[in-house]
Amino acid sequence: MLEKTGKVYLIGAGPGDPGLLTLKGKEVLSIAEVVIYDYLANPELLKYCQERVEKIYVGKKGGEPSFSQEKINELLVKKAKEGKIVARLKGGDPFLFGRGGEEVEELEKHGIPFEIVPGVTSAIAVPAYAGIPVTHRNYTSTLAIVTGHEAQSKEKTQIDFKALSRIGTLIFLMGVKNLPNLVENLLKEGKSPNTPCAIIQWGTTPCQKTLTGTLSDILEKVKTSSIGSPAIIVVGEVVNLREKFNWFEKKPLFGKKILITRTREQASKLKKSLEDLGALVYEVPTIKIVPLLNEEVFQTLKELHRYHWIVFTSENGVRVFYEIILRTGLDLRIFGPLKIAVIGKATKEALEVLGIKPDLIPEKEYTQEGLALAFKGIDLKNQRVLLVRAKEAREVLPKALGERGAEVKILSVYETVLPEDSKMKLNQVLEEDLDLITFTSSSTVKNFFTLLESKEKLKEVKFASIGPITSQTLRSYGFEPHLEAKEYTIEGLVLAIKEFFKEGGVKC
Repeated sequence: MLEKTGKVYLIGAGPGDPGLLTLKGKEVLSIAEVVIYDYLANPELLKYCQERVEKIYVGKKGGEPSFSQEKINELLVKKAKEGKIVARLKGGDPFLFGRGGEEVEELEKHGIPFEIVPGVTSAIAVPAYAGIPVTHRNYTSTLAIVTGHEAQSKEKTQIDFKALSRIGTLIFLMGVKNLPNLVENLLKEGKSPNTPCAIIQWGTTPCQKTLTGTLSDILEKVKTSSIGSPAIIVVGEVVNLREKFNWFEKKPLFGKKILITRTREQASKLKKSLEDLGALVYEVPTIKIVPLLNEEVFQTLKELHRYHWIVFTSENGVRVFYEIILRTGLDLRIFGPLKIAVIGKATKEALEVLGIKPDLIPEKEYTQEGLALAFKGIDLKNQRVLLVRAKEAREVLPKALGERGAEVKILSVYETVLPEDSKMKLNQVLEEDLDLITFTSSSTVKNFFTLLESKEKLKEVKFASIGPITSQTLRSYGFEPHLEAKEYTIEGLVLAIKEFFKEGGVKC
């Protein structure tokens, strides 16, 4: 029987910012059956993989047990010989001090097909994120990229420091531990002690730290700082441009650690907005949406033509209701002449994605009270209103509409439950030195405290609320929100967070 052979793709994961993965890299990850990834490959990139992909971590971190290169080579060969499409995800670029060449030699020896997907190298990207262009016509047109961590089997350095001393910009990768030796050799070969120098740790991520000095004082500065590996070293006059070009570390939320507690499906918009402002975002969904598929729901769909109004009080309600419509073989024509009311902007946008414009939305207050007020000028006497919502919800709106003469039917199309895998993750994240925890609904607050092991972990944490109802729920657990959105939307919450930290993180 012929042996089936798969294929291995060596993919450059980039320097840390997941947005710097190439389109080709993303495409390959989406078809891979096995992904073998490194310590410096951002785990966030694994979201592009198929749900059933086999994930194997082979990260090498100084001082910790790890896979040897030989074992990694064997693993690549083994998985490929099983007929699998293998994505070998490597930090930076596979061929720039990444030992990709050794892996390719092993694949070639065993006759295994392979492709190389180049990655954005930290040698260029990290200085750029620190505001340092590696070349500039007014400073230098020469650049050298050097490993600062040579193989231990070498008895003496193969780095030609004499030649390097004449190069305008020097980039040393993985060289923090060897910094004294690098500085000594550069000075010995004639590099000026006044040559600017920068060390950049965790470049292109919200954890980025940059330390600048000169060859004469950088060692002393490192001793009194917390900077360490992984980091790159930049030597050259271009380092002086950082003062004018520094952009990444000036983002309004740069380095802030923020926990978001929305559902996994809803988190992306909030996460991206905060990350675009420089925050390090942790996702721990505290609620999971479970559709309610029962006879009452199906029967109501058949009788939808009997209603005059349909009211949606959340984007989840819109999404689940639409899924149920499709599941029953119907389409959007089912809405017919129905008028549609929504509680706020997010719900409105969820409808508009389906090509439907609502007839009614509150002007300012995106709450049940606000929506009840929006109905004020509308005659509801003898009007049949279908209120689509979660199983558990406040009764303010149906009561207000009923008092106005409407015949209100509440249709629960989903319920919120605790995500099974969130408890351990939440309590792990709370070990981090968090700056802020966000809550976007009362359900996220309730479930957060159900998952929480100890309130002691919340002593130094600040809280952000999307609106007064959520704030009220938070207070019921003994915690006062430090900030509350003026507009009860994700955009409003992000703006409030931005303003909060602009004012120094002082409670509003």
